[in-house]
Amino acid sequence: MRAHDMQFDPKAPRGKLIESLLNDYLEPTLIQPTFLYDYPRDISPLAKSKPGNPQMVERFEGFVAGMELCNAFTELNDPLDQERRFLEMGAITQRMIEERHPMDEDYLRAMRYGMPPSGGFGMGVDRLAMLMSDCANIREVILFPHLRKEE
Repeated sequence: MRAHDMQFDPKAPRGKLIESLLNDYLEPTLIQPTFLYDYPRDISPLAKSKPGNPQMVERFEGFVAGMELCNAFTELNDPLDQERRFLEMGAITQRMIEERHPMDEDYLRAMRYGMPPSGGFGMGVDRLAMLMSDCANIREVILFPHLRKEE
């Protein structure tokens, strides 16, 4: 990051630094359909850790034409691990307000009753419409007119 004169917080978690590098240098070059997987745990607090590597999580993102098209991960279903992560994130984000993940006692209580293995996959229709219509700006395809420029 220093070699590229990027501004960064030296106390930031490793995953945040990796995410900055991905956003600035790798993602724009992913023109062909590409899946990135095995993300750092500290940028995916709700994803399950990979077996044998607790610092990485079971997550992937799909990229096409230099933009993220989808995001998916295996949901963490261990309430003790989730509580530890909420506490870690709370300590780390004291100075990084924009990404704060507050302790969610209701969520933890529900997990303690028993959460089956599950996963999530998200792909925005707006991003798919951008890809299909070759639009570079999401405002060109979004359905809500209050987010578009007036012409």
